[in-house]
Amino acid sequence: MTWLGQKPEPQPIRPTQPTTAVHPQVPPPPPPVARVETIEARRVASIGKSLHVKGEVRGNEDLAIEGKVEGTIDLNGHHVTIAQTGKVSAEIRAKSVVVGGLVEGDILAAEKVEVGATGTMVGDIRAPRVVLLDGSRFKGSIDMDARSAPRPALVAPTASSPTANPGLSFDQTPAYSDATKR
Repeated sequence: MTWLGQKPEPQPIRPTQPTTAVHPQVPPPPPPVARVETIEARRVASIGKSLHVKGEVRGNEDLAIEGKVEGTIDLNGHHVTIAQTGKVSAEIRAKSVVVGGLVEGDILAAEKVEVGATGTMVGDIRAPRVVLLDGSRFKGSIDMDARSAPRPALVAPTASSPTANPGLSFDQTPAYSDATKR
């Protein structure tokens, strides 16, 4: 309706659909990720319950033993775990060793040896830290002198070597000479 020559006011345009404000798409936050240790971060080799290994075991990864091993285990810088079903008759050289089964032989560890409640150890232990849990069985000697911990070298010094450290001798002879008996 116009009144005396006035133009009609434009009618507001009413949208047929409700409009929403346009916001940039924000992705939802990612779901929480559980800390999963990748295989590459910590490689663990396994000797299963039905396996029997005779000889020398060497490598550059951690080792879990559930079966039998006879000989030597040389994994300097890595961890060795003997499960409750594991039976080892060997000298073991490693960064750390956990005994849950039976070990007959000497253990030389750079950091720690732990004999668990189900573990039996018959032999000598040479490591800066040794743990014997309640229920474990142990027969042998323990040397916790940090100076006598194994060095990274894979070959033990011989007694005839002029630079050999008698404290690192791997035979069972005493570490003193006839001159010291006088």
